[in-house]
Amino acid sequence: MTTPNNPANGDHHRQQPPYPTPDAPRRQRHYIGPTISGSSSASFKGCCCCIFLLLTFIALLAVAVALVVVLVLKPKKPQFDLQQVAVQYLLVSPTASPAAAASAFGAAVVGGGASPPDAAAYLSLNITLLFLADNPNKVGIRYEAAKLDVMYRGVPLGVATVPGFEQPAHSRRLVQTRVVVDRFNVLQANAVDLVRDAALNDRVDLRLTGDVAAKILVLGISTPRVQASVDCAIVISPRKQSLTYKQCGVDGLNF
Repeated sequence: MTTPNNPANGDHHRQQPPYPTPDAPRRQRHYIGPTISGSSSASFKGCCCCIFLLLTFIALLAVAVALVVVLVLKPKKPQFDLQQVAVQYLLVSPTASPAAAASAFGAAVVGGGASPPDAAAYLSLNITLLFLADNPNKVGIRYEAAKLDVMYRGVPLGVATVPGFEQPAHSRRLVQTRVVVDRFNVLQANAVDLVRDAALNDRVDLRLTGDVAAKILVLGISTPRVQASVDCAIVISPRKQSLTYKQCGVDGLNF
């Protein structure tokens, strides 16, 4: 005869234990870990794809805008040329007297072109430069402020500052700048040449060089910047205080 509710009965072996077994947490961690890592990897790859597609779209949009500018607007090379040079003042002052300066110059020539060690001269200059900006395009142009160097035989004398401005389509504009040099000390060989050019030849050769940056304006949006290299040769007569020669060139302003 069997006794009911006998603890020795095997019914308690079929019941679930009230607490998890020691292996349960390890199995749970084993299955959850790879799921989180795989989700992070998929999210990172999706983000990279979105960034790549965005950059591709921006690049295609830029190419499309460039094609519209080139094919529809047909931009032409704008002109930025030196039109007039007004000489207010130009003076070459040798450190010695004119006779001594001429004697020093003659000694340098006889000595094989070597200049005396203490040769020097002071150059004072005040000129006004008038540039003409011509825009033949169907759209406006924005010029940035520029600095042009004034040089004598490769020696920088001063800087001509051209202000920035915007120019409408199919228009011309005059831009004025001034160069002021106050007793610039020219030494040794260049001083001998300067005294000779001013006193004997009545001419001082100057060179005006620099870069002018511009942008095309399309619907209020400016295109990438392009540069023009300005190179002008001018000759000034100290006796007449006037310009006797001018030749300019502008290169590199292409679209």
